[in-house]
Amino acid sequence: MNIHILTILQSDQRYETCGDWWFDEVGDLQIRVSDMGNWKYEALVGFHELAEVLLCKDRGITTEVVDAFDMTWISKRAGDEEPGDDPDCPYRNEHFFASSVERLLGGQLNVEWGAYDAAVIALNEDPNNQ
Repeated sequence: MNIHILTILQSDQRYETCGDWWFDEVGDLQIRVSDMGNWKYEALVGFHELAEVLLCKDRGITTEVVDAFDMTWISKRAGDEEPGDDPDCPYRNEHFFASSVERLLGGQLNVEWGAYDAAVIALNEDPNNQ
C-alpha cells in the first residue's frame, strides 16, 4: 500500500472537512488536507487522518461506513464539533485516539492549540476560503 498525503484547497475537499481519507481503486491510501498556510497545521491534520485510517483499517471500519456517517452528519452539523465526536460515530474511538496523538505531536512542534483549532474552524466558516 502506498500512502499519499496531499495539501489541497478547502474548496477541493469532497465535503466540508479539513482532512479526508479513502482507498483508491488500486488500494493506495489517499489523504487530503486543506491548505491553512501553515505546514505544521497541515501536518497535524495529516497525522490525525493517518492515525485514524490505520486504526479503522485494522478494525474493519471501511471508507464507505466512514463516508456515509460523515456526509450525513455534515448535512446536520451544529457548532464546531466534528463527526468523530458524535457518540453514534462508528469510528469514535479511532478518532479520539487520532486526536490524542495529534495533540501530542502539536505540543512537540510548539503549536499553540487555540490558534490551530481556530484555523481549522475558520476553514468551514468562510465560504470564500479557497
